[in-house]
Amino acid sequence: MTAQPQFAVVGHPNKGKSSIVSTLSHDDSVQVGRQPGTTTHCHSYPLKVDGEVLYTLIDTPGFQRARSAWAWLQSHASSADRHPEVVRSFLDEHAEGRSFPEEVELLRPIMEGAGILYVVDGSVPYGGEYEAEMEILRWTGQPRLALINPIGEADHVDAWRSALGQYFSVVRVFDAVTADFNKRIELLRAFGQLEEAWRQPLQRAVDSLVADRQRRREAAARAVAETIAEMLTLEVEKTIGVHDDPSPVKKQLLAEYQRRLIELEKRARQAVEKIYDHNTLERTETALAALEAQDLFSAESWRVFGLTRLQLGGLGALGGAAAGGAIDVALGGASFLLGALIGGGVGAAGTIMAAHRLVDVKLLEISLGRRRLVVGPTRNRNFPHVVLGRARLHHALIAGRAHAHRGALAVDEQAKQMLSELSGSERKRLERAFGRVRGGREPSVAARELAETLALTFERDAP
Repeated sequence: MTAQPQFAVVGHPNKGKSSIVSTLSHDDSVQVGRQPGTTTHCHSYPLKVDGEVLYTLIDTPGFQRARSAWAWLQSHASSADRHPEVVRSFLDEHAEGRSFPEEVELLRPIMEGAGILYVVDGSVPYGGEYEAEMEILRWTGQPRLALINPIGEADHVDAWRSALGQYFSVVRVFDAVTADFNKRIELLRAFGQLEEAWRQPLQRAVDSLVADRQRRREAAARAVAETIAEMLTLEVEKTIGVHDDPSPVKKQLLAEYQRRLIELEKRARQAVEKIYDHNTLERTETALAALEAQDLFSAESWRVFGLTRLQLGGLGALGGAAAGGAIDVALGGASFLLGALIGGGVGAAGTIMAAHRLVDVKLLEISLGRRRLVVGPTRNRNFPHVVLGRARLHHALIAGRAHAHRGALAVDEQAKQMLSELSGSERKRLERAFGRVRGGREPSVAARELAETLALTFERDAP
């Protein structure tokens, strides 16, 4: 038996074996395809935490000539105690031949000590052709577990469960594409039932993965908190002549300001995806415009993620973040109206109505014959709550996403229901942190408090 548990994922072609490997190894580089024969050779995918291998998944080719291989084994059998020896003889005799290349390839790691994860598709009817595969696996003498992976509708799960129970000591239904973190942990614990020697290392693997999950959640919270801080303090500016028309420059600066906010949000999303090892994720969200990067400023985003006027009112005073400025929170949190403009006491102040008055535009006289246009920072009280809501939803989708899921990131119209409702005390704590960031006071304390609050909400959103 190997020092660390190894599991050969085996079964009929095109039944989701590679998807199982991808999800359980947290590796989106595993080749997943709908065409039979995607996997032709064994490939090992170790699951590592802090550089230590906790267990290894072995992706194998599908059975191709199971009935013929089973017939060969039966013809060379003597007694049950020698069944594993007959399987080894099968491997020796056909190692260099062309009769059973797939069967030889998939059986080799099993006979070298790997446990068996036999994968079937619960959306197709059970048939006798699978019995040859299960008999061969039983003859190996290795610990084995069966996974019913419903690729389509799970119409035949009961029949499969009844049949598999006669060959495997543990049978589980496990959808590799939709399985969340908790389902993966449950399956690991089931692995420990296969072999006494694996119980301790697999429990250690569970403990390490849970701790690693917490670290990733905290890292994601820090990435989002730092991004929100940058967005709340963002300024763009340009110097013009005293006689220059400021109008076209205002429009350019506002466009640049919006572009920078979009890029900051995109950077945070990419950081979160990397933290959770989603390195090849297609980031086009098509089902809900409110989550698309270019719609950070859309009324839909603010309707879905913004706070209502009542909720904003319940947060109390802004605490110095907009010193002297009143914040308009009309339209139930869906407006982008500004507070008072801060002209700095020098020159003239104006505002641009684009982006629904998200941001102040200041026109300051800085020297004889020169003026400076400054866009930002935003004093809109609802803005950080909108950004936070979008970040929470993105994190929930990423943290809960199995690595076998290769479709584009997409959500439905009920997306907000994925998120737990923040309590009044949590909102106030966030508001205090936003105020500290805006006021430029204790930036490290503000970022830490914001990140700690986000980590708690992330845990509830995607346990």
